Amino acid sequence: MTGVVLVLAMLLLLAAAWVRAAGTAVTRVPRADALRDDADGRRGAALVAELLDEREAITPAVGVVVSGLLVVATVLSALAVSERRSLGAAILPALLLGVLIFVLGDPIPRSLGRWRPHRIAYGSAWLLALAVRMGGWANDLLSEPENQEVATEPQAPEEVEEQERELIDSVLEFSETLVREVMTPRPDMVTIPTDATIDELISLASDEGYSRLPVTSNGDIVGIAIVKDLLTRIKEDKPPRLVSEVMRPIAFVPETKHASALLNEMREQHLQQVIVVDEFGDIAGLVTIEDLIEELVGEISDETDEETQTIVARGLGWDVDARASIDELSTATGVELPDEDWDTVGGLVLGLAERVPEVGETFRFSDLVFKVTRMQGRRVAEVNVVHDTRIEAV
Repeated sequence: MTGVVLVLAMLLLLAAAWVRAAGTAVTRVPRADALRDDADGRRGAALVAELLDEREAITPAVGVVVSGLLVVATVLSALAVSERRSLGAAILPALLLGVLIFVLGDPIPRSLGRWRPHRIAYGSAWLLALAVRMGGWANDLLSEPENQEVATEPQAPEEVEEQERELIDSVLEFSETLVREVMTPRPDMVTIPTDATIDELISLASDEGYSRLPVTSNGDIVGIAIVKDLLTRIKEDKPPRLVSEVMRPIAFVPETKHASALLNEMREQHLQQVIVVDEFGDIAGLVTIEDLIEELVGEISDETDEETQTIVARGLGWDVDARASIDELSTATGVELPDEDWDTVGGLVLGLAERVPEVGETFRFSDLVFKVTRMQGRRVAEVNVVHDTRIEAV
């Protein structure tokens, strides 16, 4: 009987280790990789891509299943070693078995999942799907009642409802937001060439107020320079002289990636800044983790940030920074504008012009008149927007 119980405990331990390794592996597989591998016919990739649609549900579900399996395995093992023994003689072997089960069922499988994430995730897709389904069901049973009272400072019902509404709206919008909608476009990026000196890097970072600068070579982004890295190297016997000696690798993401998925990846991979590329592989802009968080909670400023407004009421209309979003201008003017084809006001003006406009040209859309007031090369930098009804009244 003891042998049967130990075998059963071992099987439960192996199952827990497998689920833990698969759960760790799948959270390190970008959904884009799973979709690409599915297109290449790799078995299990389609199911992994489907699971990654709700990435946030995987970890808690896997945790419940693994914990349950390990608890049962530990109880059975303790039962087996305590059979026909006194309580004192059984305590030490039971404790040792508990520690062994924990090590084999959690830390080691986590390491294996990080070692070969794609292979383990695809090979364990069916088991992972079952674990997520069972763990989700268990979490639903164990969740706190919605009407449970929490001891907090009282707030006005209207204030609570408004905060909840704003947060829900932000989350819903964020789930549909693409990276290109929140990125800093290429013309506005502050970069430094690989052959620049360290003094030039420090000077540029100080003038612009950035601690991370993309590094360029022949017009392409090849890395990132982090000013903090200089603090540990500046006292070396032979301190670095050029930016190329201190730059780090930088990650690239497509502009069509969802911002919510990118935020998860940047958090898991400890990335603060990534470069955005378009469908042709050209540099489109950059995104920081602060940009993504601001989409959820609003503008985040520190002591060095200068307050800037992209839309300023002026006379009969508004002076608009062309980088302002279509939604911002719609809110300011009260006119519904299309945001399917353009993300910024500058993009809308280019679309209306169907060419590179000149300063002073005007274009109409609905009840609004757009006048180009400043160009930056071939890019629209600033426009003045007026209701055509106001113009007629004057």
